[in-house]
Amino acid sequence: MKIGVVKEIKNNEYRVGLAPAGTHTLTENGHEVYIEKSAGAGSGFEDSDYTDVGGKILNTADEIYNTADIIVKVKEPMEQEYNLLKEGQTIYTFLHLAADKPLAQKLMEKKITGLAYETVTDAEGKFPLLMPMSEVSGRLSTQIGANLLLRHNGGSGVLLGGVSGVLPGEVLVIGGGVVGANAAKMAIGLGARVTIMDINVNRLRELADSFGTCIQTQAYSPLAAAELVKTCDLLISGVYVAGAKAPKVVTSDMVKGMKKGSVIIDVAIDQGGSIETANRVSSHDNPTYEEFGVIHYAVANMPGSVPFTSTKALTNTTLPLLLDIANKGVINAIKENPHLKNGINTFSGFITHKAVAESLELEFTCLDGLI
Repeated sequence: MKIGVVKEIKNNEYRVGLAPAGTHTLTENGHEVYIEKSAGAGSGFEDSDYTDVGGKILNTADEIYNTADIIVKVKEPMEQEYNLLKEGQTIYTFLHLAADKPLAQKLMEKKITGLAYETVTDAEGKFPLLMPMSEVSGRLSTQIGANLLLRHNGGSGVLLGGVSGVLPGEVLVIGGGVVGANAAKMAIGLGARVTIMDINVNRLRELADSFGTCIQTQAYSPLAAAELVKTCDLLISGVYVAGAKAPKVVTSDMVKGMKKGSVIIDVAIDQGGSIETANRVSSHDNPTYEEFGVIHYAVANMPGSVPFTSTKALTNTTLPLLLDIANKGVINAIKENPHLKNGINTFSGFITHKAVAESLELEFTCLDGLI
């Protein structure tokens, strides 16, 4: 199979869809891997790192799209890439279609097989391709939040860890999944007072067993959240519903009640955002904006700021399925693997993931009837 890797063009997105180690595995299995010139440079990989393991360098994204059967990316195609998509092609990337109707319609129009990392499941019902980037985003969220709290960055001037005789800052994490657990881990390491909220009490029990007395847990309800946001210095939201728009777990009225100079990190922004006042996506160039005196950080590609780590972590998880697809072909691979099939968001002109269809108010078509 011909596999193409293009250079990411999203704002300050330095990751690349495939590390050289992944290229080596694919070429060793008889597949052709085409890399756009300098695609790996942002992650610290030279073109020679790819050619040394059998990859072939092409000069432009246009050449890659025209050559490859499957396009491997990190982020969803941007509008300027829409016309590069070749009818019937497969694209393997983070799609986040629930918040991007124009892209969904373009994928349908060109009959693209849209295989979304974020909806591929495993035997435990988890999201293995999303997990490494959730780890990165969770850890970054605390690191970034602590920095934004600095007074010269517009924050309240709170040191999350406090010092002798001065109480540490308060961190509220909403969502006890991979993002939330990693955000909490970093906040605990800084010495902050940490509370985790989730709708699943069993998950809160697991977190309490893991972190012990280093955290407090609270079952999520709007009333409980409204009380806790009043006192927190840093609010991190990492809620996720597979394929669907993120639910709004913090309202504008709640944000109005927060302390001036406190910070919100909405990790769910690429799924439409889970904080009502996080009403626009920001970028690494201009990452924050203020609402009601509260700093909002809503960058949709947070892991792109640590591309060396992120690219390697992503390749570790996406490569085994990519190899399976390349060896068997897309149709056979998804027929044999129901978890991979859950990753198919668009196919042959249809939306084939129910949560995506519902979020976009478009017709859902069961994939079984198409293959």
